[in-house]
Amino acid sequence: MLNITSVTEFLLLGVTDIQELQPVLFVIFLATYIVSLAGNGAILMVVISDSRLHSPMYFFLGNLSCLDICYFTVTLPKMMGNFLSTHKTISFLGCISQLHFFHFLGSTESMLLAMMGFDRFVAICKPLHYTLTMNHQVCIQMAVTDWITGFFHALLHSVMTSRLNFCGSNHIHHFFCDVKPWLELACGTIELNEWLLNTVTGTIAMGSFFLTFLSYFYIIVYLFFKTHSCSMLHKALSTCTSHFSVVLFFVPVDFVYIHPASSSSMDQDQIIAIMYSVVTPVLNPLIYTLRNKEVKGTLRRVM
Repeated sequence: MLNITSVTEFLLLGVTDIQELQPVLFVIFLATYIVSLAGNGAILMVVISDSRLHSPMYFFLGNLSCLDICYFTVTLPKMMGNFLSTHKTISFLGCISQLHFFHFLGSTESMLLAMMGFDRFVAICKPLHYTLTMNHQVCIQMAVTDWITGFFHALLHSVMTSRLNFCGSNHIHHFFCDVKPWLELACGTIELNEWLLNTVTGTIAMGSFFLTFLSYFYIIVYLFFKTHSCSMLHKALSTCTSHFSVVLFFVPVDFVYIHPASSSSMDQDQIIAIMYSVVTPVLNPLIYTLRNKEVKGTLRRVM
């Protein structure tokens, strides 16, 4: 007979159990958090304040910056607090909330990157139809659909995960609450949870990546055959490559959520989670503004 226990809190084991490393990691992640917050906050402020940037590309870029600010705020503050504390517990409700918002913001960002790729495809390959295809109303509808889809996708996970029964240990081998570490602790039937994770989350991640890849691949092919100016081709290819490099950070996510949960893969999953939940929000402001004269110009005027 299963020894089902009532769990009211969980213990997050974190990135490492070496005490000497934890203050160093706290400083590193604090600096990362500040840089990411400043970079994404600056982009959001510029996009909202400058009327010349009220175009589809910057509308989606503003959404991306907003998502990134929320995304790393879901996990980093708690992780940094645990580096300096011996009390590394999180309540059941807090864990479910963290799980929900992590999947909500992560899936929303994944789909948003696909929309940004489509926006660049229409702008470069179908310039005469751009203003009609990507008008203000369409952009708002796309963004709202993206956020709502992400919310309900996360709601599926949070509801189904909260209904699990637990046997014995409440130690989560991760630095935040996620579905796979929870499944390691659960007893009873978890087939539906695994199906949601592998099929639904996997489809969103792989589908978004495939659509983004298709958009940029078509752009590159189009430019090679249609553009006769070497400087214009180089500029467009450089921009597309830098934008697509962001999407490549989400490739490991696909493999995290489509292979079965196991204790041996948890360390690998944590490294991948740091890549897409910490590193990517820092890189996004650099990648999307480094070659952008309009954003850099507005930032100079504001400063």
